[in-house]
Amino acid sequence: MTLKEEYQASLKSSDTEEWFDLKFHRPLGFLWAKLFEKLGVSPNAITVASIFMGVAGGIMLYFHQPHLAWLNWVGMLLITWADTFDSADGQLARMTQQYSRLGRILDGVSGDLWFAAIGFALVFRELDFGDSLTGPHFFAEHEWLIWTLGILSGASHALQAALADCYRQFHLFFLKGQQGSELESAAKLKQQYHQLEWGRNFWSKLPLFFYSGYTANQERWTPNMQRLRAALNERYGEDGVPSQEFRDYFRGLSLPLMKYTNILTFNTRIIACFIAVICNVPWLYFVFEIVVLNILLIYMVCRHEGICKKALKELEIKG
Repeated sequence: MTLKEEYQASLKSSDTEEWFDLKFHRPLGFLWAKLFEKLGVSPNAITVASIFMGVAGGIMLYFHQPHLAWLNWVGMLLITWADTFDSADGQLARMTQQYSRLGRILDGVSGDLWFAAIGFALVFRELDFGDSLTGPHFFAEHEWLIWTLGILSGASHALQAALADCYRQFHLFFLKGQQGSELESAAKLKQQYHQLEWGRNFWSKLPLFFYSGYTANQERWTPNMQRLRAALNERYGEDGVPSQEFRDYFRGLSLPLMKYTNILTFNTRIIACFIAVICNVPWLYFVFEIVVLNILLIYMVCRHEGICKKALKELEIKG
């Protein structure tokens, strides 16, 4: 296999990859993955390293004093570096077939921890220094407002990322089948969770506790998708996949929405964050998360639920 072919094999799919990732994060991630493969570093170790780098970068966005403002640029560099590691861990896992549920959980947790650090840093920055639009004392005098914006932004981010991931994995199921997707069932995860004992299986049971809740939340927001999944399981078995004709049909419906799932993941929101920090208006990043990205999320949920409803009717007609 040539280096170019190996790089292509390290990608999830052309359907779900974002343009900026293909031009920047994936090539750098592939270089890191090749280096770590030679060094014998595991994908999970890379993910853990990315957590420390991303959290450290987020904390550095707090500083606004003129003599420390350069730390903001260091923070942005660390966050970008962490994201290349976040790309590398998945690429290395695909290159070496080192897939694991723990790896998937860590991968999701890493981004949440980065943005939690960013959120707290920006809240305390506003409380301590103020910004170029509201002045130095506005949020110090209205502390409840910046905390409300920060909390709503964090909750919005968590939901947006969870549903974007859910729609991507469902699309990959139709594109590549069960082996190419990380789609899970909350009922199965809870069953596995209850089969484990805390005393003997603490480190296996703890991730399942959070992951089963995460998956259950995805399912609550996607009722039509779950009806379609149930119909497919009934017809083709839990590990089966529909006919190629139906898979192509659903992929054609789902593909236009993949660009929206990309917007709701990392690049768009971190660019908005960096612009807000550079312009010294951190609270506008929270507003962007709460207003702009949530409007996009609502649109995406309604569109995808409509697609799943249409596909379910098509399945029943052909059945």
